Order: sequence, then structure tokens, then C-alpha cells
Amino acid sequence: MSGGAGRRRLVLHVDLNNTVVAADAMSGQGPRAALNTFLSTVTWGRAGAAGEWQWASDRPSLRPPCPDALSYYSRHGRDPAFTEAGPGRCFGGLHAHHLQLLEWPGRQHDVFSVQGEPSKRYHLILPAFFRLLDTLHREGRAFAVVFRTFGTDLPRALRAVSCALAGQHPQFPALRDVALPVDLTPGQIRCSKREVVLTRGAERLATREDGRKLYDYFSSFEGIGGFQDHFDWWARNQFSSRGGKPLWIDPHDPGVHHIFIDDNIRLDDADTIVHPQTDLLEAIADEDYFLHCVRRCEENYDRYLARTEKDTPSPQWDGQ
Repeated sequence: MSGGAGRRRLVLHVDLNNTVVAADAMSGQGPRAALNTFLSTVTWGRAGAAGEWQWASDRPSLRPPCPDALSYYSRHGRDPAFTEAGPGRCFGGLHAHHLQLLEWPGRQHDVFSVQGEPSKRYHLILPAFFRLLDTLHREGRAFAVVFRTFGTDLPRALRAVSCALAGQHPQFPALRDVALPVDLTPGQIRCSKREVVLTRGAERLATREDGRKLYDYFSSFEGIGGFQDHFDWWARNQFSSRGGKPLWIDPHDPGVHHIFIDDNIRLDDADTIVHPQTDLLEAIADEDYFLHCVRRCEENYDRYLARTEKDTPSPQWDGQ
């Protein structure tokens, strides 16, 4: 990592469902179903001559293994029982392995774990997220975390993080030393053709008044908080990036780096300053996964800034 990246303040915009939370309260999916659903989006095949499904690869991947491959989800829809019947059964061992990694160890904890099968409980928030907080703190980094979700898990996730930073997480007791305030008040971001409006408690900002205000707001964000993004607006825009979660950046601001980590980012540009789609399987299996995501984004951003410095004669506001 370059010296510039090491000094830059990080603002981490982090999705919840299928990113740091392997469950979805809005759809009623627990970890078993959520993991099945995710697997249906990262396994690839095609329809045979008689219409039967044929796998193009026996390994999940974020990108198609060949040009004509389709994800099982794109052809058949999300399947919360994907590995339990039909073509997805061949991925049953992979599902079982990662579900086991998700199991909550030791005594039941109602804040940090969620109920699965009658005798099983699972991590609510992946350990890799708490490892990220702990590592950034130990490295002396200045950072903030903004949860950004279309779902309804925000209050529970904020409470879990607050308890973890109070030293209550049995696997990460050192988080009590992370002096980050947690605002338990969920905010909202609502979009329209005219403007984007952010509200949280008594706070209200709108892009119609001044788009720069939203950038300044998030750039100076303190601690950990969260916002529910506008799912209906995304749906009205055919679930495209035009209706997705807005992110304001200013590449001419040398002091702040905004990073978005989300399972539903799909970009083809290898040099994107936004980390590509989160791999839930790797995030479950590797506690350093999100740290690697941040490192990669910082390296990409350094390269991006180095290129733009040659081409930009004077600073200007880039906006959303």
C-alpha cells in the first residue's frame, strides 16, 4: 500500500444481506436458505437441446466460466432450497461445508447469533467483518462504517456491532478498544428523478439543494451507522445501476476514500475503484476477506489517482 493510501481516511459503505449478514429478515431467509440462494447466483450452466439444465462448471464463481454460460438464478430464479433438490444437489457438499463454518460456537448469544435449525445457531454478522474493524483499529487507520441495505436487518446489525464494540463478542473481546460511536438510529435514503433525500433522526439532506452536501456528509461521517436504501426505486429502474444505491465521490479530495462493499456489484472494469461483487463463500471461509477487499480498493484508487493527475488541469466537483 502506498503512503498516500495509508494516510487517507476510509469511509466504508457496507451492504448487509449476503455481504456481512448471511440471512435476510425481509424475505424470511435464515442462513441455510440465504446460502442456497447465493449459490444459485454463482453457479453456471446452459439449457441443453431438450431444455434440460447442463452445468458449465462444477465450481461456483462470481463471473461466468465461459461466454455463453448463465447463472442458475438468471434462468430459474433465486432458489432457497437450491442444493436440496434438482440440479443444485451437486453443490450440496459445498453448502454444508460453509453452513458449518457459519455455526455459532459455544453458548447461545441472542445478539450475535441467529436461529437456524432447531438445534443450530449461526453468526448474525460474519467474523470477517469484526476482524476488519479490529485490524483497521490496530493499524491506526481513521475510518467510519456506513451500512447500506435494501433490507430490514439494519437495527439488529447496528445493535450487534454496538455490543461487539462494548467488548461483548466472545471471539473479538479486543473490539472494546475500538473507540467508534455506534448510532442505533436507522436512516433512509430515498430517490426520485428530481433528487436524493437522506434522513436520519433530525437530519435531512437533499441533492436538490446542493449535491455536494451529501458528499461532505458521508466524508465527515463518524463512527458506525446505517441507512436503508430505496428498494422500490431500484425496482422501478428494472434493478439496474440507474436505480441502485447512490455513492458520492470526489477524486480530487486527497483525504478521503469511499469504498462500497456489496454482493450485488457487477462491473467488468478490472481497475474499478469499487470492489467487485462480494463472494459470500470466501467471506465465510476467510476472516481476512474484507480486509483484502479494502486493500485491493486502495491499490486500485492509487493507480486511478496517478492516472488522473496527468490528465486533470484543475480540481473540480465530480459529484455522484
